[in-house]
Amino acid sequence: MPPLRAVLAPFFRFRLLTEQGPLAYDYSFQDPQLPSRTMSRVTKLALIFASLSTGATAFAGGVETAAQPLFKIGALPVTNSMVTSWVVALILIIAIRLAVRRPKLIPGRGQAIVETLLQGIYDLTAPIVGPKVAKPTFPLLICLFTFILIQNWSGLLPGVGTIYMIDHKSGEWMELIRPANADLNGTIALSLVAISCWFYFIMRYAGPMLVLKDIFGNKADKSEVPAIIYYPLFLVFFLIGIIEIVSIAFRPISLSLRLFGNVFGGESLMHAMSGMQKWGLPAPFYVLELLIGFVQAFVFTLLVSVYIGLICNHGDDHGDEHKETSH
Repeated sequence: MPPLRAVLAPFFRFRLLTEQGPLAYDYSFQDPQLPSRTMSRVTKLALIFASLSTGATAFAGGVETAAQPLFKIGALPVTNSMVTSWVVALILIIAIRLAVRRPKLIPGRGQAIVETLLQGIYDLTAPIVGPKVAKPTFPLLICLFTFILIQNWSGLLPGVGTIYMIDHKSGEWMELIRPANADLNGTIALSLVAISCWFYFIMRYAGPMLVLKDIFGNKADKSEVPAIIYYPLFLVFFLIGIIEIVSIAFRPISLSLRLFGNVFGGESLMHAMSGMQKWGLPAPFYVLELLIGFVQAFVFTLLVSVYIGLICNHGDDHGDEHKETSH
């Protein structure tokens, strides 16, 4: 059996960008001792993973702000972030299908993990969006959380953001693999999908009249407020409604910039730490990025749930109050 060094060496030839131009760089490492009898298979994989993750040298230029196009489909450029998102999404679909296989009454380990994730997200979002739309909105919310979470964590995989290729047209070096959420175009697309689904749900399950009343209507109770104060409040709440419309228009911007800023900042931080010291120093930041990736997926999903619940769940409360007064 050939030594591990001879097998992996061809995969560790990179170019290091410096102020004087690209310099050839071959990463060399000593062969780790992997005795088949005394070391477990998990330990062997962990050593190989560590070699892969630390063998790629961070480029001095850091993370590019914009994603680079790899090829075109007609007039549409396909960037490295798009390819990464497609590959990660495909792996996610295959992994879930292999974990669940054919659903059983007594779930196996993989099915139990998937069902725990589904039940956890449902129990979290159902009280927020309201019982009326809890089940219709659940596919959107679980897909947003899972997709964003895995895409955020994909930036920590070996090779993502550290393997470069040369652009034959411009002659410049560019990232071959780039995290999807480190591209502003990707986070804007996620935000537009979320807001479009939000608009559909509030129109479908609340109705245009209730939406207009909720935004521009007088929220005061006529029976408890004097007429001299109640009727001028129509103008006040109408002006507040205009401010609310502006706030709604900025929701996709805030969603996309928040997610992009955190993921892109994390990638830049990982590049900087790996450039300073490949071994040891980046390890705490890997743990930090795992936490930030989870928090950002959680916040994005929670905010979309709140946006839906502000109209649909609020409408259910109005309906309950109307029933109580009628009785």
